[in-house]
Amino acid sequence: MSTQMSRDFRRELARRQSGATEVTLYWSLADDSIQLEVWQPETGEMLAFGVARERALDAFYHPFVHVPASGEGRTRALAQR
Repeated sequence: MSTQMSRDFRRELARRQSGATEVTLYWSLADDSIQLEVWQPETGEMLAFGVARERALDAFYHPFVHVPASGEGRTRALAQR
């Protein structure tokens, strides 16, 4: 499934901004997963990773505590928003 197609099956659950960082929590209709995106507009950098359902709200408020230690389940990219 392409990235654009997978984004079409996502629903935004929550969004907040803290300083220069934007945090968005998504639910995927395709696989019933939860994903968190952290975007920093001044650098154009985005960090995206999956989150366990039971930790979704905590990850939304404290995203950097929940970043996976390895590259598995984690995407870092320069984003064009």
